[in-house]
Amino acid sequence: MAKTALITGATGLLGRQVVTAFERKEWQVVGTGFTRAKRPSTLKLDLGSEANITSTIEEVKPQVVVHCAANRFPDKCDSDPEGTRALNVTASASLAKICAARDIFLIYISTDYVFPGTEGDAPYEADSRPKPPNLYGETKYEGEKAVLREYESAGKQGWGVVLRVPVLYGEAEKPSESAVNVLMDAVWKAQDKDAGLRMDHWAIRYPTNTEDVGRVCHDVTAAYLSKQEKAVLPGILQFSSEDKYTKYEICQLFAQIMGLTLEGMEANAQGNDPNASVQRPYDCHLSTRTLQELGIDVATQDFVGWWRREMRAYRK
Repeated sequence: MAKTALITGATGLLGRQVVTAFERKEWQVVGTGFTRAKRPSTLKLDLGSEANITSTIEEVKPQVVVHCAANRFPDKCDSDPEGTRALNVTASASLAKICAARDIFLIYISTDYVFPGTEGDAPYEADSRPKPPNLYGETKYEGEKAVLREYESAGKQGWGVVLRVPVLYGEAEKPSESAVNVLMDAVWKAQDKDAGLRMDHWAIRYPTNTEDVGRVCHDVTAAYLSKQEKAVLPGILQFSSEDKYTKYEICQLFAQIMGLTLEGMEANAQGNDPNASVQRPYDCHLSTRTLQELGIDVATQDFVGWWRREMRAYRK
């Protein structure tokens, strides 16, 4: 029987690589999108409509759904709380309910921002207690609980899992798709010594490549679908690189790779502005122990090596 995967948010930074990862393993893959969806490569799916979700699932008949679609930029979430909850929570619950009723395996992509990131707390295990520091993290945590609850209510524990990931980078249609890729633009702006850019040198991030996340999504799917007793398998998984940088340190690396200076950029080690509407965590490093116990390869690409290749910059 042909294996079919349905990927929501397939037009986005992560979704495109999840599609590629399953295609490489000879799955039939159908991607969905909304504003950027174009047949035949992607189906238009309104995740706010249960009827639309149901008709799409019935049309595609997937064995797995990888749910990448989300409002994932903290500042945008804060400016549109209603829309963020509708997509990150309500739509995720609807998708899970429909998939659970049809014995479809679902991976819900979540975030390290479900954790408070308090200094000294990391690394966080999959069973560590979430305490999101902002609305984005809150809605993704609520989405996690909603997905797992729908599968539990249907008596299908183990058919739906959460996969938490940190900040992502990778092949992008435009730099603004990634909070990491966009830093290359900041480096170019910093060539003007009077640019006056201040870059965070406080919060620690673990940039993880979208190709690696796509591979893990496939490997998790293969592992879970091969098990008869899924209820004994963990419902929450975490994947992260071990590369550890502040945003300013990433800019330093980019400047070195490109042979540029950072004359117009100043390191800002002050941490969160207490008056800012969106608070960032200090360190949300995710432990990958649960994935390793399942036998999933958690190796990641070398951050500097990937960017040298991407920018065709091989100077030492």
